[in-house]
Amino acid sequence: MTGLQNELGWVGGDRPRFVERPAHRRWLLGQAMGLLDFFQFTAFNPTGGFFTLDNAGRPFPPEGGSGVVRQIHDTTRMVHCFAIAHLLGLPGADSVIDHGMEFIWKRHRDPKHGGYFWGVDDKNATDSTKQAYGHAFVLLAASSAKVIGHPDADRLLADIADVLRSRFWDASAGATTEEYAADWAPFGTYRGQNSNMHLTEAVMAAFEATGDRTWLAMGESIASLIIGRHARAQGWRVAEHFTPDWQVDRDYEGDPTFRPAGTTPGHALEWSRLLVQLWELGDRKHDWLIDAARQLFLKTTEIGWDGKTGGFYYTLDWQDRPARPDRFWWPCAEGIGAAAVLGAVDPDPRFELWYRRIWDFVANHVIDRGNGGWYPELDSELKPVSHVFRGKPDLYHALQACLIPLLPPDGSITRGLLKGLPSTDA
Repeated sequence: MTGLQNELGWVGGDRPRFVERPAHRRWLLGQAMGLLDFFQFTAFNPTGGFFTLDNAGRPFPPEGGSGVVRQIHDTTRMVHCFAIAHLLGLPGADSVIDHGMEFIWKRHRDPKHGGYFWGVDDKNATDSTKQAYGHAFVLLAASSAKVIGHPDADRLLADIADVLRSRFWDASAGATTEEYAADWAPFGTYRGQNSNMHLTEAVMAAFEATGDRTWLAMGESIASLIIGRHARAQGWRVAEHFTPDWQVDRDYEGDPTFRPAGTTPGHALEWSRLLVQLWELGDRKHDWLIDAARQLFLKTTEIGWDGKTGGFYYTLDWQDRPARPDRFWWPCAEGIGAAAVLGAVDPDPRFELWYRRIWDFVANHVIDRGNGGWYPELDSELKPVSHVFRGKPDLYHALQACLIPLLPPDGSITRGLLKGLPSTDA
């Protein structure tokens, strides 16, 4: 009997699942509240938007004369996360949401040409490009704000809906285009799955917030292209980069943060979670979605996990060899979420095994017990490093990893929390 069979036999007979145990549920909620506390006050930039934090949780100082640069995905994710905090009943969350919503509208939004700048400081746009990735997160923030009834949510939601549909959406491809100059002049011919994946997350949130099924249809269209067509053809590996006519571009190498070469195990895990949600929101009509979610998860845990020291490699080459072997925090977070939702709809003990295995790795190596938050990167010896990210750059992935297991798999965190706070009892 192999080690895996031993583990599966033990997990299979070890009932109930971790997410059904009161102590584990209390631990998850405690971790979530600790993360919110870590970011809530120190990330608040009094001149607008939010600071990025160093390893100790202190704001990084400005590098120029016009204040700290804020990127649109950071601002919008904070709004989304503190909409979640509002639903949890966290005092002070509403001030964070107000602060972020105002900064999105008054500083990130381009009043002349429409759309939202990628980067701004206290006075100017530091990067005036209009990126599909960033606009997807504006939609997510607007949708989360609408769920909690924020007074500016409808204004932001109407604006971003118009921009996405008129500027980014390519109906012939059934997916989003990628990037434009401030005046909407297109540049480059790149097409990418990362922006489309996050747009899928956002359109599901918009559907939940509004009931408009055209949003859901957009998500199903993207999933059909990126996963149903391409990931399936690549043996359940998620291709990241594409030509203008949506052919896989295996030779592309770009930004290691958003467009690294090769395949990215964390994105396959993220898609696995999103496909379960899309299947549920579509009333379980499209069974290929749940089958694809299983296939993606099982293939990625097979090729993307370091069996000796643990953790997911950041990227693989097309022969499944580690290309960027550092372990990032967010693939673990997405693996936890995917294992949790798959385990909720499928009794296969492999999902419970991976849920426990990934949390063990995070608890032992990724959670910063001294300063708070999660280390964003570990090297092959599992020591914290700053090769791509500095400090503690993100609340979004880690917070969702703590809360997704507490809620039903049939929707987003905001939808789940709107129905009722997560019970910490069995």
